[in-house]
Amino acid sequence: MTHYLRLPTALRLLRLACMAGLGLCFTACASLPDVAYLQEITPSASGPTVTSGKGTLSKKAGGALLPKRWKNSHVDVNALASLEELATGKPLIAGNKVTLLYDGPQTMASMMAAIAAAKDHINLETYIFDQDEIGLQFAQLLIARQKSGVQVHIIYDAVGTFGTPQAFFDNMREAGIRLVAFNPVNPLKGWGSWSPNNRDHKKLLVVDGKVAFTGGVNISGAYANSSLFRSRNRSSAKVGWRDTHIRVEGPAVAAMQWEFLTSWVSQASPELSDSNFFPPLGNAGDKLVRVLASGPDTDQDIYAAHILAIDSAVKSIHITSAYFVPDVQILRALTRAARRGVDVKIILPGVTDVGLVFYAGQSFYDEMLSSGIRVFELQIAVLHAKTAVIDRLWSTVGSTNIDTRSFLHNYELNVVVLDNAFAESLESAFEEDLRYSTEVKADEWGKRPFSNRLKEWAARRMEYWL
Repeated sequence: MTHYLRLPTALRLLRLACMAGLGLCFTACASLPDVAYLQEITPSASGPTVTSGKGTLSKKAGGALLPKRWKNSHVDVNALASLEELATGKPLIAGNKVTLLYDGPQTMASMMAAIAAAKDHINLETYIFDQDEIGLQFAQLLIARQKSGVQVHIIYDAVGTFGTPQAFFDNMREAGIRLVAFNPVNPLKGWGSWSPNNRDHKKLLVVDGKVAFTGGVNISGAYANSSLFRSRNRSSAKVGWRDTHIRVEGPAVAAMQWEFLTSWVSQASPELSDSNFFPPLGNAGDKLVRVLASGPDTDQDIYAAHILAIDSAVKSIHITSAYFVPDVQILRALTRAARRGVDVKIILPGVTDVGLVFYAGQSFYDEMLSSGIRVFELQIAVLHAKTAVIDRLWSTVGSTNIDTRSFLHNYELNVVVLDNAFAESLESAFEEDLRYSTEVKADEWGKRPFSNRLKEWAARRMEYWL
């Protein structure tokens, strides 16, 4: 049974309507790249490129790192990593500590602690920055750090913050914080070519160039309530939000910092401070990661990485997706996997804040169920996480939904982690969510009301702009 929220949902619907309207009015239908070539490429015989805080490792040293991270002998890890590099052009980065943050409250606490400890600079990029209890706490903390001599830079999306009063941002600017509204809806306030349908959906925080956060969590009071995840009390009347974020320390932070600075420069933003954006970064842990960014004017690295990982799967594909409206190539990849015997499970929303996207996603259920893909709907929280774990070794956490908007129109950021231990942690979170999800069975699904089928049909017609 699906539940619809009457929280500050009107704001989210307004943002969605704004994006859809801008798309309908100003964007000719583009399409995602044909990635059939991914099935034809062969891995490099010399193995993937691996960098660290001390530079690029030799092929021998980099290749030796990979088998040490996995207990799964059924996967050719070197081949998968090499193929992904060929598809994305991004190297693996060794020597990182990656901490999985299971929900909004845990993420907020960790980010605030990092901000409070900042010594040099704070770079924040977010889609939503609400003026609510959480937003005000963040703003006050950022202002306090700015006044203490730490330079703060903020990029906020103009549509994501559509309902946030300008005075909220002006107050931070008056304190010395440098702010940029990404792609203003008003063409007179923009710079360069006007692309109002292209949004900055990244959630990225970099502190002192030494610690970085990314995932699905926005700066919003929607995350103030516990998601009930790993909680003893699951009978709370307040429905929280289920999301996932990560904290990264080590050499990969420099790659994440670079993505922030790229976004800043793309907007002809105010001059950056002379902060030490790229301090020396030694090894902080043993995690191998790949930092992937994509946008309307890039090579769709995140999209390619997803399809390549799905096509390489041997045993399992476990995806958690807040807004799931797959294009034909993603759907075919998942179908191929299920038909060759891979355990494909997808957790989707059972409690939704945006009905139109929900029904667009449900319009794919018949195809997925008939191919052997198992679909589950999370019931205890509003699902907003965007994660995947494949064969208990390839994992990704980021801002990217599996839908056309994320892959084609948004600027997104994901981190791929190639590590057994991290994958097991994400797998544990997936299993926990499964316990509080309802599986969609083909026979029951076939009995759904005609009115629901009509909603699915109508939403499917809008999938390109959602």
